[in-house]
Amino acid sequence: MRLGQAVEWTLHTCLNLAWVGEPVSTARLAGIYQLPPAYLNKQLQALAREKILVSVPGARGGFRLARDPAEISLLDVVVAVEGREEAFRCTQILRNGPGGDPDIDYSSSCVVSQSMRRAELAWRRELAGRTIADVAADVVRRDPDVPERIRVALTN
Repeated sequence: MRLGQAVEWTLHTCLNLAWVGEPVSTARLAGIYQLPPAYLNKQLQALAREKILVSVPGARGGFRLARDPAEISLLDVVVAVEGREEAFRCTQILRNGPGGDPDIDYSSSCVVSQSMRRAELAWRRELAGRTIADVAADVVRRDPDVPERIRVALTN
């Protein structure tokens, strides 16, 4: 499975917004990592549709978190950007193989399909169990100055 680069961008953006606590323009959010503002804005709009961010209009507007960082899971962000589709798609090729039966639903009985779904479920559970607040706490433990550096970069 390969996630798009927008997942990395939006996770960092949510983390940064958690430290700033006020709306920040897309241009500023994109500027600190030299990202293309238009593409980042498209992804931030997806987060707003999922009620992860709020878009604030006006001269002092931009985006801010819609919920407490402890209520935003990494899975919430991944799903907002990548969609809800399962990563593995069983196309039931066993129907065409030796001994295949066109009347069997191989997507639910195939051992390969079941194994892939279990693996994806474990991955999703891990992401659902980690929040933006958890990641923020880990970052601060490694480098306590990061939140202040981000606040300065985004609000000055």
